[in-house]
Amino acid sequence: MTGHRASLLVVEDDRLHADQLRWALDEEYEVRFATDVDAALAALDHAEPDLLLLDLCLPPEMSPEAGFRILGAARARHPDAVVVVMSALEERDQALRAIDSGAYDFFSKPVDVPALRVVLTRALERRNLERENRRLHDDLARRYCTNEIVGVSAPIQKVHEAIHRVCDVPVTVLIEGESGTGKELVARAIHFSGSRRSGPFVALHCAALPESLVESELFGHERGAFTGAETARTGRFEAAHGGTLFLDEVSTLPLAVQVKLLRVIEERAVTRLGSNQPRPIDIRLVVATNEDLDAMVQRREFREDLLYRIRGFPIRLPALRDRREDIPLLADHFLLRASAERGGPALRFDADARLELERRAWPGNVRELQHVVESLAFTVQGQVIGARDLPPAAGLPLAGSAEELPSDFKEAMRLHERRLLERALARTGGVKARAARELGLDPAQMKYLVRKHGLR
Repeated sequence: MTGHRASLLVVEDDRLHADQLRWALDEEYEVRFATDVDAALAALDHAEPDLLLLDLCLPPEMSPEAGFRILGAARARHPDAVVVVMSALEERDQALRAIDSGAYDFFSKPVDVPALRVVLTRALERRNLERENRRLHDDLARRYCTNEIVGVSAPIQKVHEAIHRVCDVPVTVLIEGESGTGKELVARAIHFSGSRRSGPFVALHCAALPESLVESELFGHERGAFTGAETARTGRFEAAHGGTLFLDEVSTLPLAVQVKLLRVIEERAVTRLGSNQPRPIDIRLVVATNEDLDAMVQRREFREDLLYRIRGFPIRLPALRDRREDIPLLADHFLLRASAERGGPALRFDADARLELERRAWPGNVRELQHVVESLAFTVQGQVIGARDLPPAAGLPLAGSAEELPSDFKEAMRLHERRLLERALARTGGVKARAARELGLDPAQMKYLVRKHGLR
């Protein structure tokens, strides 16, 4: 711990032994002592120790039950405190019972002081690690709860309501929406808003995987299951046990894998490649797609029975153009976060910039807007971002653009998406990674879109 010494409460009735521990530990820890049950309980009421070094046999009972009373009180009042038990040789069984009751370790008396120092150091490291893990988990929960889904429009309020309705319902969720609308953010909000929040959240972007690896990635494999399988591997279903598995772009799964996915959903068990042993799983499944799955069923590209199983609770995410009143709020949200990362004074948009952002089409949706705002935060000089600072290509086509597009909305969006990709690839000499960065896409999304539009 930085800045101060950790606190250590030693509960020991043997004065000579207590003096030995004081001499050995006083330079490393803020040491307090208690010599009986009442004094120990009073010390626990007064302050939370980082570490508790506890003898089991204490006055007035002079039996192990005295130590267990203190151990129980410490675990109830200060769950973060790490308890190390000291015991005479004949009380070893009781010390093992103490481990089962929540103690970190135990020592036979007389204590080996160098060994005790090592154990106390490790115990404190574990305590700090557990605290840091909880802090990170709480940060994730705050980040991915519904207040990160910014907006006041009616469509986005419906999304909020859907998340609250389904977060504790054990049903498969299908999130539909265009690329960049925030499908993974909604999946994480469902996870962190519900009773599974303490379990793992495991995400898999199906479009990013070659067909040869999809089954192994999903279901795992045993050693020797196929050429190159030198060790056994846990699949994503097993990794998500007790939590949530999010499958993005589920429409890209091969039909053969769809059959196995349906079986896993129905049986609530997964069988690794190369094994005949089903492994029970307890997961919440959330899937997402930007494709029309009903149309894919008609084209026999997606299994109808699987669609029925994953459409337990559908959530449709609105495109950014369908909630324009949210664009200034989102832009301010991203700018505030980017300003904090950049350091220095906070940035803001002027009125003209906010109007310009709101009137653009944003075919890349929230992801495109976020990428543009974050770029502005690191490139614009001064504290105010004006309309003239906005990149001309951001959010095209502009309202009233003279660019000729088909009158059919879906076909117009498809054509514009293709043009954006073609222009980015042309500017970057066909280097997909650079084009993806320029468009604010991750490699998996770029790979999917290139394949979708038949580009090379």
